[in-house]
Amino acid sequence: MLPPRPVIRLAWKIHRGLFRYSGGRFGLREATAHQEGLAQLTTIGRKSGEEREVMIAYCKDGEDFVTIAMNGWAEADPAWWFNMQANPEAELVTPEGTITIVGREAEPGEEHDRLWNKWRDLDKFIDQHSHRRSNTPVVILTPVS
Repeated sequence: MLPPRPVIRLAWKIHRGLFRYSGGRFGLREATAHQEGLAQLTTIGRKSGEEREVMIAYCKDGEDFVTIAMNGWAEADPAWWFNMQANPEAELVTPEGTITIVGREAEPGEEHDRLWNKWRDLDKFIDQHSHRRSNTPVVILTPVS
Protein backbone atom coordinates (compact mmCIF):
# COMPACT_ATOMS: atom_id res chain seq x y z
CA MET A 1 0.00 0.00 0.00
CA LEU A 2 1.44 3.33 -1.08
CA PRO A 3 0.63 6.38 1.08
CA PRO A 4 -1.24 9.24 -0.62
CA ARG A 5 0.99 11.51 -2.69
CA PRO A 6 0.69 14.50 -0.29
CA VAL A 7 2.03 12.30 2.52
CA ILE A 8 4.99 11.23 0.37
CA ARG A 9 5.74 14.86 -0.58
CA LEU A 10 5.50 15.94 3.06
CA ALA A 11 7.91 13.18 4.13
CA TRP A 12 10.53 14.36 1.58
CA LYS A 13 10.06 18.00 2.66
CA ILE A 14 10.58 17.01 6.30
CA HIS A 15 13.66 15.05 5.25
CA ARG A 16 15.06 18.09 3.39
CA GLY A 17 14.27 20.34 6.39
CA LEU A 18 15.96 17.94 8.81
CA PHE A 19 19.07 17.93 6.62
CA ARG A 20 19.07 21.71 6.20
CA TYR A 21 18.40 22.66 9.83
CA SER A 22 20.86 20.14 11.24
CA GLY A 23 23.62 21.66 9.14
CA GLY A 24 23.93 18.41 7.20
CA ARG A 25 24.40 16.20 10.27
CA PHE A 26 21.15 14.26 9.68
CA GLY A 27 19.47 13.05 6.51
CA LEU A 28 22.25 11.47 4.45
CA ARG A 29 22.98 7.77 4.19
CA GLU A 30 25.59 5.83 2.25
CA ALA A 31 24.25 3.27 -0.22
CA THR A 32 24.94 -0.39 0.55
CA ALA A 33 24.21 -3.62 -1.31
CA HIS A 34 21.01 -3.98 0.75
CA GLN A 35 19.82 -0.39 1.25
CA GLU A 36 19.54 2.71 -0.92
CA GLY A 37 21.54 5.76 0.02
CA LEU A 38 20.11 9.21 0.68
CA ALA A 39 21.61 12.37 -0.77
CA GLN A 40 20.81 16.00 -1.53
CA LEU A 41 20.69 16.99 -5.19
CA THR A 42 20.97 20.64 -6.19
CA THR A 43 19.88 21.49 -9.72
CA ILE A 44 19.45 24.81 -11.52
CA GLY A 45 15.81 25.69 -12.18
CA ARG A 46 15.07 25.53 -15.90
CA LYS A 47 12.83 28.60 -15.73
CA SER A 48 14.08 30.52 -12.70
CA GLY A 49 17.82 29.88 -13.04
CA GLU A 50 17.91 29.51 -9.24
CA GLU A 51 19.30 26.60 -7.25
CA ARG A 52 16.72 23.95 -6.33
CA GLU A 53 17.44 21.37 -3.63
CA VAL A 54 15.78 17.99 -3.29
CA MET A 55 16.52 14.83 -1.33
CA ILE A 56 16.88 11.67 -3.41
CA ALA A 57 17.42 7.99 -2.85
CA TYR A 58 20.24 6.42 -4.85
CA CYS A 59 22.22 3.26 -5.39
CA LYS A 60 25.75 2.95 -6.71
CA ASP A 61 26.83 1.51 -10.05
CA GLY A 62 30.60 1.65 -10.05
CA GLU A 63 31.46 5.35 -9.63
CA ASP A 64 28.00 6.46 -10.81
CA PHE A 65 25.01 7.23 -8.63
CA VAL A 66 21.68 5.89 -9.90
CA THR A 67 18.26 7.25 -8.95
CA ILE A 68 14.72 7.01 -10.23
CA ALA A 69 12.72 10.06 -11.34
CA MET A 70 9.46 9.00 -9.72
CA ASN A 71 7.81 12.09 -8.14
CA GLY A 72 6.06 10.10 -5.42
CA TRP A 73 4.83 7.72 -8.12
CA ALA A 74 2.58 10.41 -9.63
CA GLU A 75 2.31 10.45 -13.43
CA ALA A 76 4.33 13.66 -13.96
CA ASP A 77 8.12 13.59 -13.75
CA PRO A 78 9.67 15.45 -10.81
CA ALA A 79 10.82 19.05 -11.30
CA TRP A 80 14.44 18.14 -10.55
CA TRP A 81 14.44 15.80 -13.57
CA PHE A 82 13.08 18.54 -15.87
CA ASN A 83 15.78 20.83 -14.48
CA MET A 84 18.50 18.25 -15.20
CA GLN A 85 17.26 17.77 -18.74
CA ALA A 86 17.66 21.53 -19.31
CA ASN A 87 20.99 21.72 -17.43
CA PRO A 88 22.54 18.26 -16.78
CA GLU A 89 25.28 19.50 -14.43
CA ALA A 90 24.30 19.52 -10.76
CA GLU A 91 25.71 19.10 -7.27
CA LEU A 92 25.25 16.00 -5.13
CA VAL A 93 25.84 15.94 -1.37
CA THR A 94 26.51 12.43 -0.03
CA PRO A 95 27.95 11.21 3.27
CA GLU A 96 31.35 11.18 1.50
CA GLY A 97 31.12 14.88 0.54
CA THR A 98 29.91 17.20 -2.19
CA ILE A 99 30.57 16.40 -5.84
CA THR A 100 29.64 17.84 -9.20
CA ILE A 101 27.73 15.38 -11.36
CA VAL A 102 26.21 15.21 -14.82
CA GLY A 103 22.84 13.49 -15.15
CA ARG A 104 21.41 11.50 -18.01
CA GLU A 105 18.67 8.94 -18.53
CA ALA A 106 19.72 5.29 -18.80
CA GLU A 107 19.69 3.97 -22.35
CA PRO A 108 16.65 1.83 -23.15
CA GLY A 109 17.35 -1.88 -23.16
CA GLU A 110 20.28 -3.50 -21.37
CA GLU A 111 21.47 -0.46 -19.38
CA HIS A 112 17.98 0.48 -18.18
CA ASP A 113 17.03 -3.11 -17.37
CA ARG A 114 20.26 -3.80 -15.47
CA LEU A 115 19.86 -0.67 -13.34
CA TRP A 116 16.13 -1.28 -12.78
CA ASN A 117 17.04 -4.75 -11.49
CA LYS A 118 19.48 -3.15 -9.01
CA TRP A 119 16.54 -1.15 -7.67
CA ARG A 120 14.39 -4.30 -7.54
CA ASP A 121 16.97 -5.76 -5.15
CA LEU A 122 16.53 -2.71 -2.87
CA ASP A 123 12.76 -2.16 -3.18
CA LYS A 124 10.53 -5.22 -3.53
CA PHE A 125 7.51 -3.01 -4.37
CA ILE A 126 9.10 -0.99 -7.19
CA ASP A 127 7.30 -2.87 -9.97
CA GLN A 128 3.91 -2.49 -8.27
CA HIS A 129 4.42 1.24 -7.73
CA SER A 130 5.83 1.88 -11.21
CA HIS A 131 2.54 0.74 -12.78
CA ARG A 132 1.09 4.07 -11.63
CA ARG A 133 3.23 5.81 -14.29
CA SER A 134 3.56 5.32 -18.03
CA ASN A 135 7.36 5.75 -17.83
CA THR A 136 9.75 6.01 -14.89
CA PRO A 137 13.19 7.29 -15.96
CA VAL A 138 16.26 5.67 -14.45
CA VAL A 139 18.74 8.53 -14.03
CA ILE A 140 22.52 8.08 -13.95
CA LEU A 141 24.49 10.75 -12.09
CA THR A 142 28.12 10.60 -13.21
CA PRO A 143 30.80 12.46 -11.20
CA VAL A 144 32.66 15.13 -13.17
CA SER A 145 36.43 14.65 -13.06
